[in-house]
Amino acid sequence: MRLVPLASVRQARQAQPNRRYTDRMALSFNRDLRFRYGHLEPVAPGIRRIVAPNASHYTLHGTGTYVIGQGAVAVIDPGPADPEHIDALLGGLQGESVHAILITHTHLDHSPGAALLAERTGAPICGCAPHARHADTFTGEAGGDLDYRPDRQMADAEVVSGPGWAVEAVATPGHTANHLCFALRGTGVLFS
Repeated sequence: MRLVPLASVRQARQAQPNRRYTDRMALSFNRDLRFRYGHLEPVAPGIRRIVAPNASHYTLHGTGTYVIGQGAVAVIDPGPADPEHIDALLGGLQGESVHAILITHTHLDHSPGAALLAERTGAPICGCAPHARHADTFTGEAGGDLDYRPDRQMADAEVVSGPGWAVEAVATPGHTANHLCFALRGTGVLFS
């Protein structure tokens, strides 16, 4: 959850211009993720996470649903359409209200829970565009949530804010054509 300045990446490439970054680089992945399913836990100041119990080779341990703020909060990527996950999330938010539901992209492990959460809280769904449909015979990218409909479709640099927090949309097509990241202003944190 750290922004890496583009200049740093460019400097590394200039320092070793002949190095091919697609060749078998020794990448180090920290897969040590400590959490308990069903528990909303702090991960950084003003940021909490609950992990959906949908472990797979795509999600590793499960989809991370993030909560920003205290009191009137934003929920990022509520996960799959799993009522027990939404119950656990809302149980962790007792005494607080959901001000906005933010969606980074429309894969089935990230966005379908938004409809369940909006139904229970009345919060608007803000974020990426609906999942693209490409032709009559092809419904779009694999694993797409074709039922997703945001109340507010966000574009690059648009902001959603609440008491003590502001999140800026950063258009990052690639993982999906409609992908957005969310930069938590004033922190250097980017939710992807």
